[in-house]
Amino acid sequence: MRKMATPSKENGAFEVAPLRSLDDFILESARFQMPNFRDLDKWGKRVYNNLVYYQSNYFLLALALFALVELIHPLKMFLGLFAIAVACSLLVAASNGGPQVAKFKQDHPIISVIAILVGAYLIVYLLDGILVFLLGILLPFSATFVHASLRLRSLRNKLTNKMEQIGLKKSTPMGMILDALGFEAEIID
Repeated sequence: MRKMATPSKENGAFEVAPLRSLDDFILESARFQMPNFRDLDKWGKRVYNNLVYYQSNYFLLALALFALVELIHPLKMFLGLFAIAVACSLLVAASNGGPQVAKFKQDHPIISVIAILVGAYLIVYLLDGILVFLLGILLPFSATFVHASLRLRSLRNKLTNKMEQIGLKKSTPMGMILDALGFEAEIID
């Protein structure tokens, strides 16, 4: 007799959460309320459960906001990405250079100072592109967090999250990411 594998977080099986209706996500049936800032545990559970329940909607929202910023400022987005990539590459190269970098700085101090000044100038020159790129990255995260904080959970939301937590339903990508980051919802609220 073959045993069926039970979907759980331990065996790595997961399913993509369904896209929730726009009515449920943000329109008429959606209920919003300011969280109780004095009860951080309850607020954290609300955010966690909304992140898991609406994860497909949040992914599409993030793509739409990033694309919107990209469409409004395409050149600045590219320059910001380029500047951040170059800065990170140079930092990695300098930190992994070890004694060679120190010896080069000691043997050629003027070239080292000029390189630092040119790099600083480029970062300042490309600062608007860097800020637009960071806006394109942080705006989706901010919108997701605000929605997850303000959206009251529905009965369906609570049932779906409970089924995943007790193992009756496969884990979702957002649930796995939050678990990996150390955020775990309790099974009993």
